[in-house]
Amino acid sequence: MNLRTFKIGGIHPPENKLSAGAPIEAAPVPEKATIPLSQHIGAPAVPVIKKGDTVKVGTLIGKGESFISANIHSSVSGIVTSIDSVDLGSGYKVPSVVIKVEGDEWEENIDRSVILKKEITLNSKEIVQRIKDAGIVGLGGATFPTHVKYMVPEGKKIDAVIINAVECEPYLTADHRLMLERPQEILVGIEILKKALGVETAIIGIEINKRDAYDTLARAATDFPGTRVEALKVQYPQGAEKQLIKAVLNREVPSGKLPLDVGCVVNNVGTAFAVYEAVQKNKPLIARIVTITGKHLETPANYFVRVGTMVNTLVEKSGGMPEDIGKIINGGPMMGKAVTTYEIPVTKGTSGLILVDKEESSRRETTSCIRCAKCVTVCPMGLEPYLLEKLADRKRFEDMEELDAIDCIECGSCSYVCPSSRPLLDLIRLGKANINRLRRERSKK
Repeated sequence: MNLRTFKIGGIHPPENKLSAGAPIEAAPVPEKATIPLSQHIGAPAVPVIKKGDTVKVGTLIGKGESFISANIHSSVSGIVTSIDSVDLGSGYKVPSVVIKVEGDEWEENIDRSVILKKEITLNSKEIVQRIKDAGIVGLGGATFPTHVKYMVPEGKKIDAVIINAVECEPYLTADHRLMLERPQEILVGIEILKKALGVETAIIGIEINKRDAYDTLARAATDFPGTRVEALKVQYPQGAEKQLIKAVLNREVPSGKLPLDVGCVVNNVGTAFAVYEAVQKNKPLIARIVTITGKHLETPANYFVRVGTMVNTLVEKSGGMPEDIGKIINGGPMMGKAVTTYEIPVTKGTSGLILVDKEESSRRETTSCIRCAKCVTVCPMGLEPYLLEKLADRKRFEDMEELDAIDCIECGSCSYVCPSSRPLLDLIRLGKANINRLRRERSKK
């Protein structure tokens, strides 16, 4: 089998897919739901309900009024008890709607049946509007509002949809299980995305360590002309947009450009499933699959969870918090963020929670750079992390900008291989934030 991959850099950390064999399990409806109004890249949604209002499952509670924003819907039925700022474990407080759950009453226009609906009756514009109305965002972690990707500017020609089914982050298995258990819905979702763009070609990229998912989707895809499944080499960060495009289409996205500039749109496989539910079932994005895992966790699992459910209830369902935990990571170990507590709500972007023991989570002592150039070798964007780190440390942000630091995808490969344990990614992130600040200041002049 000819395995495709990107050409520059990359690493292969231990996979630790501890929950790969755990079927998706429906998490219980919570007694209280805390639903943030900012679960996406862009402006927070504006609340359209108030304290004391009664809501159902699927009721719009926050409207994405800015160009880059997304609607928020209630995942439960009950009474709105407050609209307040809630810490999501990062130290930053986000406006959130708190709902006391009473029963499980759904909006009447949502189709709750499990019957596969293959016929697509909406036209392209109606599909994009339905995606927008449903509050669909990228479920691979970036949470970019999906409808914006399908508002293709005049003059741009798109010829392919790429479906990111790579799930290259260690530990996470949500997408893997979804592909095994809901392949038909995913493929109909892909047909919807193809129709939204008016293209005939879709390519699903899957790393070959998920051979069962590859075989399942490849068999099912034979009934969907124009859609094919590509087997990819196991190489982190294969799931990054630019790397995936290079692997499956052999096209390079130039610095500062987007996938649509090379004729394609990329969506996560979970997003394709959410699009199916939105367009065919009129179901907004109110739940997602979350991996709860860790080497010392009693039962690593994959849960289908309603947004707003507290993560600690899922940990308890998996056997409870192990005693030797040193770090809790929201997302994957490479690009996820450590959080201060597991008493945080599931959001649209919660792909998983990893409980890391004290020994594995401790940072080694930082020593001087030995000029080994390993960070340069593994950088998938062809950057020089050792140099960018030094410039950031010296606050030379304009020099970082000239060296294309903004192209860093923050995959963490450089920090992973550094024998001196330099805080490469930490300082590059700091530099990128300041480059963006400088650019905003320039645009105001």
